Amino acid sequence: MQNGKVIMFDLGGVLVDNHGREELTAMLPFPVEAPELWRKWLESPSVRDFERGKITPEQFGAAFVAEWRIDLAPSAFIEAFATWPKRVFDGVEELLPRLKAHYHLACLSNTNAIHWQRFPQLHPLFDSRFLSHEMGQVKPDREAFAYALERLEARPQDVYYFDDLALNVRAAKDIGMTAFRVGSFAEIEPILRVQGLFVRSSA
Repeated sequence: MQNGKVIMFDLGGVLVDNHGREELTAMLPFPVEAPELWRKWLESPSVRDFERGKITPEQFGAAFVAEWRIDLAPSAFIEAFATWPKRVFDGVEELLPRLKAHYHLACLSNTNAIHWQRFPQLHPLFDSRFLSHEMGQVKPDREAFAYALERLEARPQDVYYFDDLALNVRAAKDIGMTAFRVGSFAEIEPILRVQGLFVRSSA
């Protein structure tokens, strides 16, 4: 680990191509703009319980379709929900090992056992993994970021954090992290260059 610095990533929308917003919007009986949709998602009791590992997928499906008034059987919703994250973005499996050779690499993600198990190739790419369903904490709650910092034993300003949601970036900055909002994996490298963190391939 170089100079005690940590590079930490969200997963969906940053390292993983996640179509959750589009797929959920298509299910809803009412139109919701993207910022409001994500606010509603992050505040949803059923989502928070599931992504903190408090309820089973079956319980989540039943609670979610009722809460959001979705005209699907809970089992059909869970089947669709499992496919929302589509693939790891091109370049992730090349860049992360290069970074890991020089920095402590971590992820901090609101996720669940269904989605996490879809991408086993990501698991060994991190030195530390902070997953909401294992931590019992979710972003943008301050406790989720504090949990990660405590276990990293890192100074907040030495943690460089990338997320696609403004609420999460704001929360990371509020606790003292150096945080950036990105819309896709392609936006990460230019920021790493500006911050002096980019590592070229030795090949």
